[in-house]
Amino acid sequence: MPGLGKWPIVLCCGLLSGIAPPASAQHVILDAPSLLPQKPKTAPPTARAPTALWPRLDPGAVVCKTEDDLDRHAANMIARVSGGVQQTADCHAIDRPTGIQIVERAGPGRTQVRLAGADGETGWTDVWLPEKPPPR
Repeated sequence: MPGLGKWPIVLCCGLLSGIAPPASAQHVILDAPSLLPQKPKTAPPTARAPTALWPRLDPGAVVCKTEDDLDRHAANMIARVSGGVQQTADCHAIDRPTGIQIVERAGPGRTQVRLAGADGETGWTDVWLPEKPPPR
């Protein structure tokens, strides 16, 4: 047998290929609905209605009691970065969208507002508030 080499293997492969025909694309069936579980159909996501509240302060906006407190708050922001001395300012951050009324404008970054709510708190903010709501 050592003298025959690879001829017996090649001969056997040739004979076997003649017995079993190769698979062709015409004989392959990919549709097997009973084998795979059906995926449940999900409803499309519900669209959230845009907030129609305008004018408003968004979360993170700062409201200060007086205009001087707003100046001190701005100075404190600079002092935090540069390592300077900070002064106390009577300011707080808004935690949710809050409706407001604009009382007075003293430039684009200085607006006196009245917060919507039971107490009707009045304060100053540095938020730029355009006259018209932004496009949706």
